[in-house]
Amino acid sequence: MRVLVACEESQAVTIAFRAAGHEAYSCDIKPCSGGHPEWHYERDVFEVINFGWDMMIAHPDCTYLCNSGVCHLDTDPGRWKKLFAAADFFVRLMDADIPKICIENPIPHKYALRLIGRKYDQLIQPYHFGHLEMKATCYWLKRLPPLVNTTDLKYQTSQLPKSESQRIHYMSPGPERATLRSRTFSGVAAEKARQWGTDLNHDLFEGIA
Repeated sequence: MRVLVACEESQAVTIAFRAAGHEAYSCDIKPCSGGHPEWHYERDVFEVINFGWDMMIAHPDCTYLCNSGVCHLDTDPGRWKKLFAAADFFVRLMDADIPKICIENPIPHKYALRLIGRKYDQLIQPYHFGHLEMKATCYWLKRLPPLVNTTDLKYQTSQLPKSESQRIHYMSPGPERATLRSRTFSGVAAEKARQWGTDLNHDLFEGIA
């Protein structure tokens, strides 16, 4: 299966799909940091989006869409224009002519949801897939089933100090903060490749919009 992992420089998902035997490529305007430049398109995703992909997993920038940043709309008038541009980019990805699509972002605010046009299909946490951390991530799915939880560590995670269970949220400011916070957890990436990369799921969800 040919898989495009859009807006990914870490190559976490790309490497997971490669390990599962798929022809996966990351794409980002930044160079990749995952160690496999031969699997990376360093360019605008819409320059490669029509290269005959079977699946796309996209991670568009959440800065202007996520609920945690909605308060800035009242203090920064220029942010509204950036919100409209971000939502347009998101919708263009969602409308791509690719059979199977997952677009992921943090929980969006109400204005973003109106512009995107529909609510997310699934919300997952890293602790659903064997990680002792919290980071709510939403999936908008096209012809893909919701991921099935594998190793649920919710209780164990809830017993940890917030500085550990919410390490991503409390990460120190710096030039790499946004990049580090956006990386997919290895357990989640592996399950995407395992659950979405099987012929069974391909057949079951072929006719679902």
